Amino acid sequence: MSQQQPTVAVLGLGAMGHAFAANLIKKGFSTRVWNRTASRGDDLVEAGATQGRTPRETAEGADVVITMLSDGKTSLEVCQGDNGVLAGLKQGGIIAQMGTLGVEATDALIALIKAQRPDVVFFDAPVSGTKAPAEQAQIVVLASGDREAGAAIEPVFAAISKATKWLGEAGRASRMKLVVNAWLIAMMEGIAETTQLAQALGFTTDDLWNVLEGGPLAAPYIRGKMEMFKSDDYTPQMQLTWALKDINLALEAGSHLELPVMKRISQTWQGAVDAGYGGKDLAVVYRYLGTKR
Repeated sequence: MSQQQPTVAVLGLGAMGHAFAANLIKKGFSTRVWNRTASRGDDLVEAGATQGRTPRETAEGADVVITMLSDGKTSLEVCQGDNGVLAGLKQGGIIAQMGTLGVEATDALIALIKAQRPDVVFFDAPVSGTKAPAEQAQIVVLASGDREAGAAIEPVFAAISKATKWLGEAGRASRMKLVVNAWLIAMMEGIAETTQLAQALGFTTDDLWNVLEGGPLAAPYIRGKMEMFKSDDYTPQMQLTWALKDINLALEAGSHLELPVMKRISQTWQGAVDAGYGGKDLAVVYRYLGTKR
């Protein structure tokens, strides 16, 4: 590949996809965008992006297509059919699927692309990080696929992240993503419950953080969530609905294992979503637990 930057299409302009497109534009990439609700791309078009009317049209002028869609079903729909990405993408083009789809849907997508467009280089590349880090290009890409065949993806990942962790053949990154999110979700439930306990025993959120600070248990991620407990402002970095989807995908992938805590978190968080907290940040489980006393 020449030194010229690839043209990139971003399909799916939720919090993460929007941040990716904004960073690509900022770093001088010719950027194409598509979203089911087209208005999500208005500010990106103002900043210099080209908006396609269909996934096919958006992919037609691109070297690299990033899909950042809500689930496996949507990702498969956007790729296939007369108006889909595979009908428009040039010979030897690259697709990077960067959402959290789970094992089954990722494997179905890999099979679809192999069957319909064997010339296309596919990367399974979900990310670790949420809205604010994505906007600052501080997320980590968990990448899997044929790195040699699709070298044009490297500058794209570099533009939207602080690091890329390569994990082997396509499909492995989606598996690791489930593991990472399960850990994040377990931490979140843990700090929500222990902060509730601290308060019941007469300590503030600050008292607890001051004891943790400087030690091995003081994860920066937890600090941010404890700030949310204090302010009662749960503006979403990662919506509770999506976190629940992710823990359920992890349980599905590990269905042959016990995973008693993960199963219990899934039930508890389903209760929080049913109680109307789904659109808030996942840290809102702290408020939900507090209402159940």
